[in-house]
Formats: sequence, structure tokens, C-alpha cells
Amino acid sequence: MAALAVACTPAKQQIRTGDLFFVGIPGDYQIEDDSMDAAIIESTVSDELNLIHAGILEVADDGIWVIDATLKYGVDRHPLDTMLRQFTLKDGSMPTFIVKRLKEGYRPEDIDNAMALCGLPYDDAFLPDNGKFYCTELIRESYRKQDGEFIFPQKPMNWKNSEGEIPPYWTELFGLLGMDVPQDVPGTNPHDMALLPILEDVDVDLLSLRKD
Repeated sequence: MAALAVACTPAKQQIRTGDLFFVGIPGDYQIEDDSMDAAIIESTVSDELNLIHAGILEVADDGIWVIDATLKYGVDRHPLDTMLRQFTLKDGSMPTFIVKRLKEGYRPEDIDNAMALCGLPYDDAFLPDNGKFYCTELIRESYRKQDGEFIFPQKPMNWKNSEGEIPPYWTELFGLLGMDVPQDVPGTNPHDMALLPILEDVDVDLLSLRKD
């Protein structure tokens, strides 16, 4: 299992292949009202930090890599710096990056599972078993128990805001796809996944590891 120690930090502060990262923006941060990120924030339970994305970290001989699913790249493996640039906020500041690790560890097959999905499209319909993947759906699909069962649970997905209404972004998006908003369809999201008790925090600063 590869690991990379952060310079001048205790040995326990390491990134390992198979660790997960979560991207969070402040609860009061203003983003474009017609963006997917804004709609995710409206539909996700949050307090001071809104988690809008998640992915998998890989430590290789040539640096730190990310495997994740985004609108821009689909399911893809790219350098850590590419992900950091992609999620730089519009004012030039950086979001909060949280690193988590499975308490029981992971199997090498988990990262291989994620690698095998690279090249598949982003799941803009947010539906299970359609050959496409959104960020936490990719993680759930990749991480398995020894018997092949999923490690990460699903729950009915919520697309409504705090007023019980579905933001126009989702209505328009799914309308363009010729489908209803998949309210209560089983799925995952970064906020719920990050809170699962099977994950523990890894005290490391991803920004300190960028190359540029």
C-alpha cells in the first residue's frame, strides 16, 4: 500500500492510495444560481460547510493522482493539481479539502475497480445501474467487501431545498433529459458519505502537496 508522508508533519499524517477526498465550500459562499453546485447546495443538508464533490486518491511513483467523476472529464484519472485547479473558486481562493480513510482499510482491488471505470461518462441523470457515474456513485461502485458487497450504503436521494421545493436547475436539467426529477431514487451524496462512521479523518493538507 503506497503512502506519502507530508514534509515536517508527524508520520500519522500521510496520504495513502485508496483515501477519499471531499471538496467543501463555505455555507455563505455565493456561486452562480444556475450552476449544478448551487443546486447541490440547495438540496443537501449542510451547516457551515457544503460538500459538493468527492473522489479517490492514488499515490504513485510519479506523484499523487485523483480518480473521480465530473461533468468536465467524466470518469477520469488525472494529477492532483488538475483537480485543485478545477475546483478553484471564482474569486481565486481554494475550497476546503477533507481527506477520509476507511477504518477497516481497503483492498487493492478497490483502486483497480475505479481505474477500470475510467473513460465512462458522467451520470447527469443520477440513476443507478445505467453505465454512467457521478462522484460518490463511482466511489460506491469501486469499494467492495471481500464477498463483493458494497461498502457504502445508498439512501433515497433528495432534490428538494429547505422549503420542500425542487430548485429550477434540477427541473430543467432532468427535463432536458426527458425524465422526471428522480426524487427518492436510491443514491449517494458527498455530505452523507463523509459522515459515515466507517470513515476516519486523515489530518493532511492537500494544498501543500500541489506541484504548481
